[in-house]
Amino acid sequence: MTKAEIVAKITEKTGIEKVNTQEVVEAFMSVVKEAVAQGEPVYLRGFGSFIRKTRAEKIGRNIKKDVSIVIPAHNIPAFKPSKTFVNEVK
Repeated sequence: MTKAEIVAKITEKTGIEKVNTQEVVEAFMSVVKEAVAQGEPVYLRGFGSFIRKTRAEKIGRNIKKDVSIVIPAHNIPAFKPSKTFVNEVK
């Protein structure tokens, strides 16, 4: 499902104009991205959590050059679904 399809479904369910719905969806995504980038988790009860995880430093290999390289520690965004979400998908 694309962002446009999400906007269309929300518009259909709520009756709000498509332009306004798109602004709300864009604002929601922006707020979530900013919060997770700052290390602040976003909890949505009954849906899940958007969190920032830290990957540890590790050694990787460049197979073409047969060289070991160090991959530094870095942060990645992650989503952990709630139990109710997981149960609905099952």
